[in-house]
Amino acid sequence: MASRPYPSFLIYKDAAKEYRWRYQASNTKVIADSGEGYKNEADCQHGIDLVKASYNSPVWVTQNAKE
Repeated sequence: MASRPYPSFLIYKDAAKEYRWRYQASNTKVIADSGEGYKNEADCQHGIDLVKASYNSPVWVTQNAKE
């Protein structure tokens, strides 16, 4: 098996047999995850695709956690 490059996305099955993804930085720390399980691997991949497509989205900074 080839060594896994970092940073990269990883798709895996959780204890409930649902697909999830996580994004790991070059130091292997998890910096993002799916936050939910998916019944279908294709739906999980779609979640990754949405994150990749939003790379140029604006960043909002607030001092109020309720915003």
